[in-house]
Amino acid sequence: MSPNSASESLHTRARDVVHPRGRNSPRAVLDSAPQEVLDAYRTCEFVTLGKDGTPLAWPTAVARRDDGTLLLTTSLAFAQKALNIRRDGRVGLLFSDPTGSGLDHAPQIFVGGRAQCPDTVMAGPRGAEEYWRRLFERQPHSRSYLLRPMRPVMSWYYLRLLITVEPELVTVRPPLAELTPPGVPTPAAGAVNLPGAAQLASLPTAVLAARDASGAPVLARTRPRPTPAGYLVEVPEDCRVERGPASLLVHRHDERLDHMYNALVRGDLRRTDAGWVMVPSTVVEPMGSGRASDALRVLRRTKRSTDRYLERRGLRRPKVRWDQFRALADAAPTPTPTDPPRLPVVTGSPHH
Repeated sequence: MSPNSASESLHTRARDVVHPRGRNSPRAVLDSAPQEVLDAYRTCEFVTLGKDGTPLAWPTAVARRDDGTLLLTTSLAFAQKALNIRRDGRVGLLFSDPTGSGLDHAPQIFVGGRAQCPDTVMAGPRGAEEYWRRLFERQPHSRSYLLRPMRPVMSWYYLRLLITVEPELVTVRPPLAELTPPGVPTPAAGAVNLPGAAQLASLPTAVLAARDASGAPVLARTRPRPTPAGYLVEVPEDCRVERGPASLLVHRHDERLDHMYNALVRGDLRRTDAGWVMVPSTVVEPMGSGRASDALRVLRRTKRSTDRYLERRGLRRPKVRWDQFRALADAAPTPTPTDPPRLPVVTGSPHH
């Protein structure tokens, strides 16, 4: 069955497919989700719990393993996800942006579970070969990172920590277009000065990261509506959020996982007479806002962050196994036309 036909078969029955947490094996839990659809998504939104309990979501690439677990990675330069998981393993993944997947009317898939992230620095693709092979295929411009002139500035990208998620809960939701009318919300009077207003206005939807009654993180794609009190957000009935720290993630990428942008608006989720409102406090743009000056700044920061992670653990910088990564990239199908080599750190990557 093709991904597109799989999405069509689920189009009329996706509303009430909810599989609660239990003692089933990861494979049994994940098998309740449409596998072809899940595999076709190029990215997902991944949420962990920060030190203060705030759910923090970022876009990332993911690979489904045969045993039903999900494999993600994070670079040492953006290791906060790993640190969060080692403190509290409760995580969530939402497959909700089908750009590049070839799917029409793709259902959204939320996976809740627990993650582990050993403190083993990987300098080669061992244990994540399929993950990297698929990434080189789906994001062809990332192959340029392996060119010899690029290696001195991009070695940080290949020093990674592996994250394994054991699914405990799967919820399948209809495409967002079926839930709320499309279009960019018009700000209410007095709402234009909200933190994150410019970032959230750049796209018609965002992903709400909040917590449920147990404190576990949950995710839902929504259309934030700016109001003087904050961002009014619609939440699906199956996503039982509670008042407390929350965030709104906005991100985009093209069909080849290029020209990426992401920003996170942190704040507090409150219940009002009008509905749920996320009161914003701060905005985080880890890869910059797209200015030319961002490239050098990001490169410097990633090097410092990588060095700091290693130094705090008394570790020497491992030697990247360029030959192994190159072999996987060469084996991946080559798209046409081939993107020219360039320094793409400003546009980011699907996984930090």
